[in-house]
Amino acid sequence: MTTHTGAATLSHVQCLPADAPLATAWQQAAAGIRARLAPWPEDSTSPHWRLHAQTPASAGKGDVVWWPLAPQGALGTAASAQIELWRAAGAVVLCSHALAHGHVEDALYTRDAVYRIAGVDDPAFFPAFAAFLDCGFVPQDALVLARAWRTDGSHARSEDADTLGAWPTVLETFPAVLGQVPSPGGFPACPSHLGLYPVLPDAGWCERMADLQVGTVQLRIKDPAHPALRSEIARTVAAGRRVTRDSAWFINDHWREAAQANAYGVHLGQEDMAALSADEVATLFASGMRLGISTHGYYEILAAHHFRPSYLAVGAVFPTTTKVIATAPQGLAKLARYVKLVAPHYPLVAIGGIDADNLSRVLDTGVRCAAVVRAVTQAADVAAAVEGMQREFARRG
Repeated sequence: MTTHTGAATLSHVQCLPADAPLATAWQQAAAGIRARLAPWPEDSTSPHWRLHAQTPASAGKGDVVWWPLAPQGALGTAASAQIELWRAAGAVVLCSHALAHGHVEDALYTRDAVYRIAGVDDPAFFPAFAAFLDCGFVPQDALVLARAWRTDGSHARSEDADTLGAWPTVLETFPAVLGQVPSPGGFPACPSHLGLYPVLPDAGWCERMADLQVGTVQLRIKDPAHPALRSEIARTVAAGRRVTRDSAWFINDHWREAAQANAYGVHLGQEDMAALSADEVATLFASGMRLGISTHGYYEILAAHHFRPSYLAVGAVFPTTTKVIATAPQGLAKLARYVKLVAPHYPLVAIGGIDADNLSRVLDTGVRCAAVVRAVTQAADVAAAVEGMQREFARRG
């Protein structure tokens, strides 16, 4: 893996047809934006994309077709059928509908999902989309990054220019994710620096963390039919109350049982949050518990931001064996950019493959909370492992 040096070329994206003036303009503008994103790790394993400036005769895996809609924004029957054929063949189709006052709605069709957003239009949108695809982002993340891009540069902070170039880090320029149930309001705040965050399989482990006065802990029991679920949650809540400073203990998934036990907070996965009805979200909010939500990229960060949670978790930073995750590991370069975007608004938790050996590099990104699993549960000396990682946090202030 090498670092992009600012050369005005694209390694993974080609705008077609190559002799079409619009495709040539896209290619040149995208290369210019790509150069402004330096430094950025270039990965030879990133997919290659063909972006079509004209409707292609056929499209399949690796093809991206942009379909700007008429002002009324409706897809006809023939267009809908064509999009479904392209999706089935593995192509990505982007339909954009211009709204009033410079706003726009996008629907991104992939083989497995449809992603809908609303944001502000910008003349450089499609070249920016190409540039972020060239960086290796999945289409839905490239889409929201491109909609955040502003020709006037207001998407980036000048103080980050030396390290991040013109990378979008201003949350206010990012689009909104559509199709979610209403948010009842911002969930209660939790400490801004959550520190070491062990994620543990049972109450016994959580009680050991209380003995060590660990401020942030999560009980994660994935089986909803666990015969002692309520007892495990009650024991964990009681253990958390023995922590005398900055206690922020969370229950994974089982939010109804957590509310009945008067838990401090709950943590939900992206899919679990999306599955809640409006009434369920309102009930969760009314419980007064803090809420953490898992995310795996920019699009999911925006989906979680819709609910104004207490914190956001992002991962997996490194490969992990403790959970099956469909997305590729995020890596430290992405994590550093997530910190710049999210940390001014929410505590950010890094998760996935983090241990004592790589914790220092994780904290170098600016993140101030790291969730760990095996670094605690498989430690030869649990107390020493916890204290050693806590010292690393303390060293950062």
